[in-house]
Amino acid sequence: MDLKQIKELMTAMERAGIKKLTIKQKGGDEVHLERQDENPSHAPHPAAAFYPPVYAHPPVRETEGPNRPSPVQKAAHDEHAAGKDKEKEGKFVTAPLVGTFYAAASPENPNFVKVGDRVDENTVVCIIEAMKVMNEVKAGMSGTVAEILVDNAHPVEFGTKLFRIV
Repeated sequence: MDLKQIKELMTAMERAGIKKLTIKQKGGDEVHLERQDENPSHAPHPAAAFYPPVYAHPPVRETEGPNRPSPVQKAAHDEHAAGKDKEKEGKFVTAPLVGTFYAAASPENPNFVKVGDRVDENTVVCIIEAMKVMNEVKAGMSGTVAEILVDNAHPVEFGTKLFRIV
């Protein structure tokens, strides 16, 4: 392949919008042509492949049906809107793992604890199911259950506040 043919291929690539072209000839020769962007300032930085995209707003997740917050989310929003930003008194029992919160051993059984119940360090206050394993969560402190912060059968993450103990 001579220089004139290569130039013609380059012109044809530009007209067709082709970025890369490889031609293999019968004799074993190979020609590889690659065009660069005309405007390299808009090319992504090589490190961009290693970092996730940044969004102006976090992704929206659907919760509790179409555009309806759960009772726990609504209560949290109402408290925030009322100006109760300071932390309530007491200590919190938090989720030790990621899973599904259950207030009772089964739907037929009563809840492990309810608001007003006295608990000690070894009182089982709920179960968190993770990978089909039921994990008992103990209060870890003495006091009175002042508030249950999670709805039954809802997912929780590590560190989610479950109960407020005073």
